[in-house]
Amino acid sequence: RVPAVYGGRPGRPGAPTDAVPFVDCDNRGGAREAVRHLAGLGRRHIAHIAGPRDQTSALDRIDGYADILPDADPALLADGDFTVEGGARAMAELLERRPDVDAVFAANDLMASGALRVLREWGRRVPQDVALVGFDDMESVAEATDPPLTTIRQDVVGMGRLMVRLLMERLEDGGAGPESVITPTRLVRRASA
Repeated sequence: RVPAVYGGRPGRPGAPTDAVPFVDCDNRGGAREAVRHLAGLGRRHIAHIAGPRDQTSALDRIDGYADILPDADPALLADGDFTVEGGARAMAELLERRPDVDAVFAANDLMASGALRVLREWGRRVPQDVALVGFDDMESVAEATDPPLTTIRQDVVGMGRLMVRLLMERLEDGGAGPESVITPTRLVRRASA
């Protein structure tokens, strides 16, 4: 009964989310844009380092990958945990299973930075041998990598402001009020892809 607004889509995919509104970015659409960009570069063996499958954002990003590559080899999908080390582990798994990987879409920038480290350790050049795209546009990560990370940007600050505005509207309406909002994402091109 307390007015609330979630940051991110709550619950499991397909579960009703109309009880409490949420603000989230278009995770699935952003993933589609990332994979479409890699395919547009002529990459043929595009892998995905996924986030934890108990999080809706990770599942949406897996779905976006599959929307563009519905027949992708399951060996091109590796699970990470949204950490640098998780991205590094997943990248090593991918290279062991599929040494022909020529592109990677990582479900967040931290995992992408871990993947970048492993690619370098394996003697792979980015973007010449393997193109790499992350998700989030965490500037402290994306611009600090070498090469700087191409990524999908979500406007976290704008989403926070929108959450506050929706919450204020709910308080004014006595708990009723606005619907959930999905904000757009966009590709930020840097040197990694």
